Amino acid sequence: MSGILKETLTGLHVTMFAWLAGLLVQALWRRSARAVHLWPAPWAGRVGGLLAATAYAVFAGWGVPAQRTVWMLATITLLHLSGRRWPWAMVLLVAAVVVSALDPWALLQPGFWLSFVAVGLLMASEPAQRVVDRNAPSPRWWQRLWVAARGGVRTQVVATLGLTPLSLVFFQQVSVVGLVANLVAIPLVTLVITPLALLGVMLAPLWRVGAAVQEALSQGLAWLGALPGAVWVVPAAPLWAQAAGLLGAALVVLPLPWRLRLFAIPLVMPLLLPVPVRPEAGRYEVVAVDVGQGTAVLVRTRGHLLVYDAGPQYSRESDAGQRVLLPLLQARGETRINRLVLSHRDLDHVGGAKPLLQTLPVGELLSSLEDGHPIRAMAASPVRCAAGQRWVWDGVQFEVLHPRAEDYERSLKSNAMSCVVKVSGPQGTLLLTGDIERQQEAELLSTSAAALRSDVMLVPHHGSRTSSTAAFLDAVAPKVAIVQAGYRNRFGHPVADVTERLKARGVRIEASAACGAWQWGGGEAVCERDRARRYWHHAARGE
Repeated sequence: MSGILKETLTGLHVTMFAWLAGLLVQALWRRSARAVHLWPAPWAGRVGGLLAATAYAVFAGWGVPAQRTVWMLATITLLHLSGRRWPWAMVLLVAAVVVSALDPWALLQPGFWLSFVAVGLLMASEPAQRVVDRNAPSPRWWQRLWVAARGGVRTQVVATLGLTPLSLVFFQQVSVVGLVANLVAIPLVTLVITPLALLGVMLAPLWRVGAAVQEALSQGLAWLGALPGAVWVVPAAPLWAQAAGLLGAALVVLPLPWRLRLFAIPLVMPLLLPVPVRPEAGRYEVVAVDVGQGTAVLVRTRGHLLVYDAGPQYSRESDAGQRVLLPLLQARGETRINRLVLSHRDLDHVGGAKPLLQTLPVGELLSSLEDGHPIRAMAASPVRCAAGQRWVWDGVQFEVLHPRAEDYERSLKSNAMSCVVKVSGPQGTLLLTGDIERQQEAELLSTSAAALRSDVMLVPHHGSRTSSTAAFLDAVAPKVAIVQAGYRNRFGHPVADVTERLKARGVRIEASAACGAWQWGGGEAVCERDRARRYWHHAARGE
C-alpha cells in the first residue's frame, strides 16, 4: 500500500472505532438513570469513544498516524468538555505538540509529516459551508450516496496532489497509481474488511469472508503496482526546489482562485523533473560508499556509471544493495549501471549484487566469478576481468591490472582473484584493489609497477595485515587512502601496522567508519559526515 493509503486508513479506522464505541457507550449510559444524573450521556460517549480509540490504536501498534488521531480526538474531547471551540489549525498544532513531546524521535519520521500535513491540507482545502435551507426537502438516499462518494474522491485527490511533493522530498518517488488504489482500497477496507474483522469476534466465519476480500484486494493492488510506470522516480532535488514544490502543493489544494493555483505548475516542475548533476566530459566523480564491513564504490563519468563491488549481505533478508546502494543510486538519478565490477566472490563484496541486477538494467558484469556462480548466471553479459582490458568513457580511461588470464587456470583463493581497476583522468588517478594480498601485490610490482602510481587508493583487503606491503605503497604513492571497513569490526580492520605505514608516507587516511561516504570529483574531497553532520555530532572530526 502507498504511504498516503496507510496514513488515511489508520486515522479513518481509529476515528470510526471511536465513533461506534461512543454511540454504544451513550446508548448504555442513557439506560441508567443514576448514570445520567451523574454525567450527561454525550460526555460519557465522548470519553468512552476516546478510551476505546486509545485501546484500538495501542493494539494496532501505536504508530504515528494512530497517535496523531488519538491526540486529536483527545484534544477535541477536552475542548468539548470544557465548553471551548478552537480553530482546526490550533487543534492540529496541539496534537502535533503532544505527539512530539511524548516521542521526540517522531519528528525524524516521514510518517509524522505525511500524517499531519495530510490532515492539515484536507482541513485547509475544505470549501466554505453552504447555508442549509431547513424548508427544503431532505435529499434521497442516492443523492446522499452521491455526495459522500464525491467527497471521498475529492479527499483523495487533495491528499494525492498535496502529498506528492512531500513524498518526492522524503523518498524521491511517488506512486502514479496511488489515487486509483486509494479510491478502491479505502472504502473496501473501511466498509467491508474492518467491519467483518470486528464482527468476526462474535461470528468467526466472518473472518474467512474478510480474509477472502483482503486477499482479492492485495492481488489487485499488487497488479496495479506491477504496471509499467506505476512509480515515478526522480533524483533528489536541491533544497530550493523542494521548498518551491511544497509551496506549489499548498497552492493547488487551497480554496483559491484558479489563476493563483496555476502558479503551482512552475513551482513544482523543478521537483518533479530535477536535472541530476554530472561531471564534465573528461572528468569523473568517485563515491566510496559507507556500507559497513565491505566494499562498494561508484565511479561516474559524464554519460556512464561503473559500480565496483556491491557491499556485504547483512542477513538473509537484508543487504547493502537493497538498503544502501539502490536508494543512493535512486537519489542520484541513476537509472542504469553501465558496468558492474565484482572483484571476487566474497560475500562482503557481492552480497548486494542481486538486488542491483534485479532492479536496474546492467550493461555488463565484469568479475572473477567462476562459471555457474548464481550471480554470474543472473547477468545478461557476464565477462571475466583480466589484466590488459581497457576502455574509455567520456575521455576517462579505465584499465584492469589483475588478475592475469592464466590465473583462472590455477587454484587460487578468492582474494587472489580480485579484479584490480585503475581509473585515469585529468583530475588524477584512482586505484581499486579489491582484496589482493602480498603475493598479488608482488606480482603487480613485477608486471605493472609503473601503472600502479595513483593519487587515490582503495586500501587492499580493508586494511588487513595480509596486504599493503611497504614496496606496494611506495609504488602506488597515494595521496589519499580509502579504508572501507565497519565500525569496530571483528577483524580489527584497518590494523595498526597498515595505518602506520600509510602515515609514515604522509598519506591521508579516510576510513568509512569515521568519514561515512567519501566523495571526490577532482576538487576538494568531502566526507559525508563532515558535510551533513547530525545534531549529536558535537564537533567535526579533528576538532
